[in-house]
Amino acid sequence: MKVAFGQQTTKVKQLADLISQDISMGKYKVENALPSINRLSQDYKVSRDTVFKAFIDLKERGIIDSTPGKGYFVVNRQKNILLLLDEYSPFKDTLYNSFVKRLSTKYKVDLWFHQYNESLFNTIIRDSIGRYNKYVVMNFDNEKFSPYLYKIDPSRLLLLDFGKFDKREYSYICQDFGEYFYRAMSQLSARIQHYQKLVLCIAKGSKHPEETSEYFKRYCMDCHVDYSVMENMDELEVRPGEVYIAVRQVDVVEIVKKSRIAGLTCGMDFGLIAYNDTPAYEVIDKGITAMSIDWRKMGAMTADFILSGKRIQVYLPIEIHLRGSL
Repeated sequence: MKVAFGQQTTKVKQLADLISQDISMGKYKVENALPSINRLSQDYKVSRDTVFKAFIDLKERGIIDSTPGKGYFVVNRQKNILLLLDEYSPFKDTLYNSFVKRLSTKYKVDLWFHQYNESLFNTIIRDSIGRYNKYVVMNFDNEKFSPYLYKIDPSRLLLLDFGKFDKREYSYICQDFGEYFYRAMSQLSARIQHYQKLVLCIAKGSKHPEETSEYFKRYCMDCHVDYSVMENMDELEVRPGEVYIAVRQVDVVEIVKKSRIAGLTCGMDFGLIAYNDTPAYEVIDKGITAMSIDWRKMGAMTADFILSGKRIQVYLPIEIHLRGSL
């Protein structure tokens, strides 16, 4: 079997990962002897030295061991996890760190980002089928469900932040971008009433679910508050008496920059609410008020799904972090 080694890392590391994958999928059983160095050298079309160094790597990971005169054998069946997220952000970093911290060294996590590219998403899923013990996936679209996901055993798949699909047979940990958003806005009503207008900043073409805009408008109409939805941040002018809800971190920064140019003070002349909390919001100006699910909790619950194998179906609440910007 000739292996197509890539350029992203050393051949030794790739071979070690491949053998580890075979162990995790049950090809080589715990306490059973591995094929000899000569045999694996022939099977994978690599040098004996490459196989030997790959065995050293696996020994350091605690996956295999050796006995003089008897060769190498499996001591720990490592489990491989695919973690496929949409795009990098500080709160996804929080999720990831919470996730891997809760897992033991028996688990190897491959982290990928699909950048909301459907073709890339499908390629990653298609090429991963049968290679992992568990799959943790964020979708590329709130309205589409990739047919490749149907090829994965539902008991091995956890959906994160998925859209409006029938998820009855799947495990999922999601946030509600509509009703829960409305509830979060209602918690802020006492502060919002001091302002004349609400502005939702959600860039045109954004992958953020449209239902947030729908429930934002519903909240404003129910509470008789003047409102607008800003899709082009280049056209935004920060004005006194208005509250801005920014979905993207880059828009939070842009609003703060424009307010300073205009000589306006955040939290006094105008209000600012960020969607999805990050550590930076604690220190910008006098703190940026944020509405966010607990990404650390999502990471921990994801790890618990991996560790226990128990089905989970939950929507996380949107929490309010009140700071000086509102």
